[in-house]
Amino acid sequence: MRRRPSHSFPRRRDTGAFHHLRIEPKSRGDEDKISNALARIAEEDPAIKYTRDAQTKQLLLSGSGQLHVEVTVAKLRKRYGVEVILKTPKIPYRETIRGRADVQGRYKKQTGGHGQFGDCWIKLEPLTRGSGFEYVDEIVGGSIPRNFIPAVEKGIVDAAARGYLAGFPVVDFRVIVYDGSYHSVDSSEMAFKVAGSMAFKKAMEEAHPVLLEPVMDVEIYAPQEYAGDLMGDLTSRRGRLQGMDVKRDTQVIKAQVPMAEMVSYAPVITSMTGGRGSYHMEFSHYDEVPAHVAQKVVEEANKEKKEEAE
Repeated sequence: MRRRPSHSFPRRRDTGAFHHLRIEPKSRGDEDKISNALARIAEEDPAIKYTRDAQTKQLLLSGSGQLHVEVTVAKLRKRYGVEVILKTPKIPYRETIRGRADVQGRYKKQTGGHGQFGDCWIKLEPLTRGSGFEYVDEIVGGSIPRNFIPAVEKGIVDAAARGYLAGFPVVDFRVIVYDGSYHSVDSSEMAFKVAGSMAFKKAMEEAHPVLLEPVMDVEIYAPQEYAGDLMGDLTSRRGRLQGMDVKRDTQVIKAQVPMAEMVSYAPVITSMTGGRGSYHMEFSHYDEVPAHVAQKVVEEANKEKKEEAE
């Protein structure tokens, strides 16, 4: 049995009214220019941060507020001749399963000369949140030769990385490969890799796939007179209040809130408290997205993929 851990999540800490925006070059060839220019700007202004998210591949520009980020973008244009577009950051959603499946992946292709043949039976099972991926080899009697079993796993891993619902990585599942067949001439690593990928996609159809979203631990600091409005706002953002505390004259509100509901929070807290409130947040865990929200996320992700392909 091989186990692969879930992808690690950056321990992002957002303090005060720190503002994150996704930046994209207006011209495709300007990505290197952006990185070089931002490196120079960050040397002058340590409050400016830029990072590339490992999962979403987006470039994130962070500053002490919306205006700070916009000023930086103006510098990019005037000083370095680089035009960028500011967008809301993508959320690193993931996919997982709630059910089980038992399916066959069979790939057969006949061309001139040798053909391609790979055949595997797999069971797909859910694991507890944060478990990652397990691959279990239960092949007996040589129904799949030993040298082709890793190829089945490779096909599954590649298919899981591409997602099923909306292109987000599939996590927290176990695959058991337990049977199959091969052809002494036409079987190859490539054929069994394709068979593994086909089996995984078929299994996902039956295993009740769901969307997962990152949930953040949020702490808000503000004068006590704003506490009621701030808690009401957090609740409207699908937040779960975790407790309250008072430090001197400052009200501390603790909550767990989906990241998707917090990406544009900096200007909100500034507006609600007249600039007297601040907050920080750190990643807590992944949780299932409510069905009505998930449907919108899937539709939007698939629309974006279609636009990128055109």
